Amino acid sequence: MQDCETINLNEYTPSGEGGTAITYKHNSRNSLAKLYNSGFEADVAIEEFKVAQAVYDLGIPTPKPYRLVTDGKRLGAEYEFITGKRSFARILSQEPEKMQDIAEAFAKAAHALHSTKADTARLPSIREVLRSFYLGSDTVTPEYRERALAFLQKIQEPVTCVHGDFHIGNIITDGNRTLWIDIGQFGYGAPEWDLGWFWTMTHNLGDSRADFLLHLTQETLVSFWDAFLPVYLGTNDPAALGEYTRKILAYYAVRVPYMFSLINHDKFPEEGCRSLIQLIP
Repeated sequence: MQDCETINLNEYTPSGEGGTAITYKHNSRNSLAKLYNSGFEADVAIEEFKVAQAVYDLGIPTPKPYRLVTDGKRLGAEYEFITGKRSFARILSQEPEKMQDIAEAFAKAAHALHSTKADTARLPSIREVLRSFYLGSDTVTPEYRERALAFLQKIQEPVTCVHGDFHIGNIITDGNRTLWIDIGQFGYGAPEWDLGWFWTMTHNLGDSRADFLLHLTQETLVSFWDAFLPVYLGTNDPAALGEYTRKILAYYAVRVPYMFSLINHDKFPEEGCRSLIQLIP
C-alpha cells in the first residue's frame, strides 16, 4: 500500500480488540497502532486515516493521526496514545454510580460534535455514502432498497459533523481531555445517524456482545440510554422522547444494512429486512 510503513509487532503489546480491528500499544513511545482484521480492503484503512486527519484539522478532540502502517498482512494506522485514558464505557463498568454524570458528559460532547461545521471537501456525506451503497449493492431486498432510497431522497442533511460509530466505547478521557476515537465512519449529516446507531448499540447487542465490546450488560446500556436521551434533547417529556425515538429508528433502519455489510461482508438477512422496513416512513 502506498505510503504505508511496515511495523514490527514485537515492538508493540496488544491493548484492545473491537468488532473490526485490534490495537497495539508501542512499548517505548506514546503511539497506538490500529490494524484492521483480515478481510478488510486497503481502501478502508486509507480512508479512515484521511478522515482522521481531516477531523483532527477541524479541531475536534481526537488523538493525533501519525501514519499508515501494516504488519505485512493487516493494514491500519498509528495514532497518538492517550496515557491514563478510559472510555466512558469502561468508567461506567467500573463506577456504575456515575451513570448520570457520564450521561451528561456524553451529551455535552455530542452537542459539541453535532454543532461543528464539517469540511465537506474532506469528509463524506453520510447520505451519499448510503445512497451509493444501496444503488451498488444487492445486500437487501428490492423493497427495502426502494424504501431506503426514497427516505434518503427526502431528508434534509445539515453540513455538521457525525461520528458514524457513535457510542460510549468510542469516547475517552484522561481526566483532563475528552476525545473521540475510532472515527473511520466519520462524516457529515443529520445527528440522527449517530443517535440511531447509539440506540441499536444500547438495545440490540445482547449481553455477550455488550460485554465483549463495552464491558457492560444490555440492561445497563438501556439504562444509560434512558439517562442520556433526556439530557441530549433537554426534555423529560415522555411524548417528546417517544417522538424523537421513533424518528431516529428510521435512520437506524436505513443505515444498519450498510454497517452489517461493512462488518460481516455479507448480505443483510431477509428476516431483518422484513422486520425493519416498517420503521422507514
